[in-house]
This record gives sequence, C-alpha cells and structure tokens, in this order.
Amino acid sequence: MALGLQSVDWQIASNRQAHHTERFYGKDLLVRRGQLFQVSLTLSQGLSSGGRVTFTASTGPYPSESANTKAVFPLSNGTSSSGWGAQLVSSRNNVLNISILSPANAPIGRYTLNMQISSQGSDSTLKLGTFILLFNPWLQADSVFMSNHAEREEYVQEDAGIIFVGSTNRISMIGWNYGQFEEGILNICLSVLDNSLNFRRDPATDVARRNDPKYVGRVLSAMINGNDDSGVISGNWSGSYTGGRDPRNWNGSVEILKEWQRSGFRPVRYGQCWVFAGTLNTVLRCLGIPSRVITNFNSAHDTDQNLSVDVYYDPLGRPMDKGSDSVWNFHVWNEAWFVRSDLGPSYNGWQVLDATPQERSQGVFQCGPASVIAIREGNVDWDFDMPFIFAEVNADRITWIYESNGALKKNSSDTHSVGKYISTKAVGSNSRMDVTEKYKYPEGSSQERQVFEKALRKLKPTMSFSATSASSLAREEREPSISGRFKVAGVLTVGKEVNLILMLKNLTSDTKTVTVNMTAWTIVYNGTLVHEVWKDSVTKSLNPEEEIEHPVKIAYAQYEKYLKADNMIRTTAVCQVTDEPEVVVERDIILDNPTLTLEVKGC
Repeated sequence: MALGLQSVDWQIASNRQAHHTERFYGKDLLVRRGQLFQVSLTLSQGLSSGGRVTFTASTGPYPSESANTKAVFPLSNGTSSSGWGAQLVSSRNNVLNISILSPANAPIGRYTLNMQISSQGSDSTLKLGTFILLFNPWLQADSVFMSNHAEREEYVQEDAGIIFVGSTNRISMIGWNYGQFEEGILNICLSVLDNSLNFRRDPATDVARRNDPKYVGRVLSAMINGNDDSGVISGNWSGSYTGGRDPRNWNGSVEILKEWQRSGFRPVRYGQCWVFAGTLNTVLRCLGIPSRVITNFNSAHDTDQNLSVDVYYDPLGRPMDKGSDSVWNFHVWNEAWFVRSDLGPSYNGWQVLDATPQERSQGVFQCGPASVIAIREGNVDWDFDMPFIFAEVNADRITWIYESNGALKKNSSDTHSVGKYISTKAVGSNSRMDVTEKYKYPEGSSQERQVFEKALRKLKPTMSFSATSASSLAREEREPSISGRFKVAGVLTVGKEVNLILMLKNLTSDTKTVTVNMTAWTIVYNGTLVHEVWKDSVTKSLNPEEEIEHPVKIAYAQYEKYLKADNMIRTTAVCQVTDEPEVVVERDIILDNPTLTLEVKGC
C-alpha cells in the first residue's frame, strides 16, 4: 500500500522567528537562504526501515537542475554544506521531523516542495506545499551579508524612514512608509520581478539569475519606472498631474504597489525621484537586500559623458533652456548592500541603484548597480552606468553667455558646486547623515582633481571633445574683479513679496562700474525653467574694496500664476564690468506654504 500524507506542519512561528521574517503579514512560510528550516510530516503509516525519501525543491515556470532552479536531494543524517539538503531530526510512529537547508546562493522566490517515497516496492510522490525564499543578510555566506546589527535592523527591518529634499540652502525632510511587511506586499514585490522584460523574454534564465543581488537590483531599477515595461510608476515633471496624483501627495510605497497590482500592472501616475527611490527601497528590503535612500543636492545630469554640465545665459541675464544637460536641486536614488564578485572584494558594500528614468542603459531606463567606492576612485569604465553616476556628484558646471551679437562665449567653470550634502537617514534616528566623503574626496583637494582627471581620461575614447573641458577652461579664465551673492531678507512664504538682497563686492583697489542684468524664473526641482516672473537692470559704481547692497523685490502678483508645486524661484544676476568676463550670481529659493491656524471658540 502506497504511503499517503496526512498533514504538513511548516512550523511557521518558529521558522519565521529564526529567519527574521516574523513581521511579514500572513501565514506563508518565509525563510532565508542558507539557513535551516524545520518541517514536520505526518504520514499515513510509519516509514519502513528500507524506505527511501527524496525531496524536490523547484522555482519558476521551467525548473531545471542545470540552472539551479530545481534540486533533488535525499533525506539523510546530515545536510550538505553547499547544496540543498534534508536531515531527519527525529521520527516517531508516522511523524517525521525534518530540517531542510537551501544553499546560500540559491535563487530567491516562491518554491514548491515535493517528497518522493520508495518503500516496500511502491513509490509515492507527495506535494508538501510552497514556501518563499529570501536573501539572508544575517548569513556570512550570503552575498548580501551585513555584519553590523544596528545597520542590519535599519536597512532591512525598518519599515519607515526619512527622505531628504529641498536645496543646498534649505534641506528639508519628508516621511516615507516603506511598509515592506504589510499585507500583500511581498507577493507584489515578486510580481515586480515576474513582469520584467527579462522574465518575459527568457523566464528560465531570469529566474536562475535571481540568485545574484546585482542582477535583481538592476532589474528592479528598470521595473520601478514604467518607461519600457509594465513598470510600477510613471514619471511626470511637467507640473500638470491630470489623470493621476501629484507626486508630493504620496507618503509611502504600499498604496503605490497595491494600485499597480489592482490596475493589472499598469504604471501608477505619477512619481518623481523620491517616489521612485522610496518604492525601490521597499522592494529591496522586502526581498532581503539591505538598502537605503540617498539624496544628492546640486545633482548633475550629464547626457554626453564629458563630465561637465553646460548652462547658458542670454545678454540680459536670462537663463536659457538650451541643451540636454541640467543640474537638479536634488536627486534621490538608492544604495543596496552586496558583494561585487565581478569587480573584486575592494568594491563590495554599497552600490548605487537609480530607478528614476533619466538615460537609457543597454536600451532600457535602468541604472546601476555602481559601486560607491568605485565612484570615489573614478573607475568610470566599470559596470554599471558609472560615467552618469560619477558625473551626478562630480561634474564641472560650465557657464556660457550669448553676447548681443549672437556669439557664444565661455564664461566660467565651477568645479565645486555639484554633488553637495549627499544625505541619508542616520541609523536609529531621523537625523541626517552626510555621506559625501563616501562618494568623493574633499572638494578642492588634489585627490579630488586627480580622480576627476582619471575619469576624464578613461572616457576619452567615447567622448566628444569640445571647449567644455573644465581643466582646459580653467587655465583660460581670468580672476574676476567683483563678486556677488544673493541673501534672503525676510520670510519666504507663498502669497508674500519675495525680498532678497544682491550683495556686490569690489575685490580690487580700483573703482569699478558694474552693469547688472537680473531675472527671476519659477522652476521645478530638476532645474526646468517654467516662466520669467521678474527682471531688472541697474548700474552700480563700487569704490575700492567696497561692498554694496541692492534690494530685490518680487511681488506675489508677479509669480502667483507661474509657481509650481515645488514653490521654487531662481534668481540670476549677470554682472558686467567693461572689458572683463561677466560674473554670474544665482540662487534658488523655496517658498513656504502659509500655515493654517484654526481657532475654536467656546459656545
């Protein structure tokens, strides 16, 4: 008589606790790879002494032993240290208590577990059920291992966090609910992988490669945006969000992921960089890859891999929306923690992943992983997308001015303003942790310039040399005789007049006459110009080493119609001394929304 299966006890509570998955909603068996889990099987009768038991664990639509998506392994007195294994812990009557071990490099995902029994000349195949296998940052043999307990708790188990936004002059924070343990989220995260272009093109290979966090991270960076596939979020920087939600109205990933699933996997409208990063952070932590959200202030968008960003002004000081390069007030991406076996052990640790659709990589809007250490060392010829990410934190800002005769003139190069206050939430608190030194050597140091030149040399075979090479431009520049800066005078609130002061200083011992052309534009945070709202021109005389103040007043009526949800205005002053290069002074300001006060009067 063939053996039957009466019941399976997955020992959910004890297994979940041992595998640090007890916080996930539901009653599924969720285990981490490379770590034993326990199962108790009640058979219809006892197993004979000559009986032989084997197990089959399989994942994906086309399980294959050669692809490591299927494993057949016997019940024995011990478990394998390298592959799948099953150990008989104890047996009593018809109950078998078994320990099962997966390899530390097994593909993650949903598995089916079956048991085959050969006893007394008959064979039985018993379907035991399913379990989900996750990455294991608690296990040294796993490529996502993170040894520091406090960091592991923050970057894997923390389900809420802080994302930094704003500008270098005013860094603010928003709360974000990652919610990786909430109902349905794990299944949705697995669906993100199953909707990728890679899975649709070659599901067998895609599932097999899910053993590698490097591969999984890159796929997720493509899937969180909806540009090429059935991705999660549709980006929108236009300021008009008809048919969707203003990105600023999201406060977490759970609602986004559930809406994506409910819609039949159509991109959710709309997101911007912090929304993409917050959602990617949820999926990474859910699958067991340690991750954090990073904000880079004054983030360069270099489209032609020459490590410079070109900005243009007309003779009257108006910024010109010319060219594809830009500098974002801030940009948000992710770091994920894992081994880089393709680069060597020196480059293990934090890797940049960016789900915001900015530039195509291998034909798809995806970005990373890029080793943070490799970025710091200027290894822009390494995988993946290193030139773009290196430029985001290191590009030189080249200023060009169109003269009144239409000629284009190089004005200045700024080697210091890009890549400021690179920030993430601190471990165990909501304070800001600055990680700029992880991405680059101190600005102005010899090491920083050496790394920049190293990166530039590596890109020479593919770059188009123009007069935008910052190193050559720096040698041509003359020291200006004046300096300028904008400072805030009074509160900055929507509905109020904007009051600034332009400070002009003569740096020489000669009297200088300065013509100043000023403009103010409403903008969005990625640097896109919206509308000119104010302009003025003045001529000032400065005595030797004198500093003067010139008031700038922008009425609410001037900017009211054109202010976008970012509440941002860019003020620019192009300062001209005869026969000298212009000095460009610029500042972006952010206006507060007015506070609402409710007064409750007694009856």
